[in-house]
Amino acid sequence: MNPNVAKSLLVAKVLVADGMMQDEERQFLETIMTGLGLTADERKVVTELDGLDEAHKFVLALPKEERQQIIELLVDAASVDGKLSPHELGVVKRLTKALEL
Repeated sequence: MNPNVAKSLLVAKVLVADGMMQDEERQFLETIMTGLGLTADERKVVTELDGLDEAHKFVLALPKEERQQIIELLVDAASVDGKLSPHELGVVKRLTKALEL
C-alpha cells in the first residue's frame, strides 16, 4: 500500500460509515482517486476496501500539514451528500485522533 491508496481508503471509510454510498459519494471518491493518480488495480483495492484497517498507519507517517489536509478532505467527504450522519462524523473524529491531530 502507498500513501495515495491509504488516503483514498480513509475517504472510502468515511463514505461507507453510514452503511450506504450515494451517487454523489461515489463520484467524490472517483474524483479523489483520479486526482491521486491511482491505477486500475489500486482503485480496485479502494473500492473493495482492502486494507481499510491499516490505511491510517500509512497516513500517520506523513507530515502533520498533510495529515491536516486529509482530515479536511474527510470532512468534505462526510458532507458531500448534503448530510452529515452521526456515523460519518464519528469516523472522522476517530481518524483525527488516530492521525494524532
